[in-house]
Amino acid sequence: EVQLVESGGALVQAGGSLRVSCVTSGFTFDDYAIAWFRLAPGKEREGVACISTSNGEAWYAASVKGRFTISSDNSKNTVFLQMNNLKPEDTAVYYCAADPQGLVRVWVSPNYWGQGTQVAVSS
Repeated sequence: EVQLVESGGALVQAGGSLRVSCVTSGFTFDDYAIAWFRLAPGKEREGVACISTSNGEAWYAASVKGRFTISSDNSKNTVFLQMNNLKPEDTAVYYCAADPQGLVRVWVSPNYWGQGTQVAVSS
């Protein structure tokens, strides 16, 4: 059974940093692309970043590029999202998602989702 478990969400002040984690199980980690999405109240779900765990290629949304970094620890089947210079508009529930069919598929319509972790940024 594929499982994605996010953790690390917290309340931080604007300008601060936070790292959220996604621990995965139930599939061959190197065969999957992993993405982070976020959902804020009253807004549509937004893709934040994604990574190919086989070659490290990463994509970012324009709203986070230069502030957020996605990375993977293949020895621990874990993907991280390092968030720096956080802004109040980054407040959302952050979800990780996985798909075996590569970066395009995980960005558009991933098959597997975690339960989310709350990130709140105060001004």
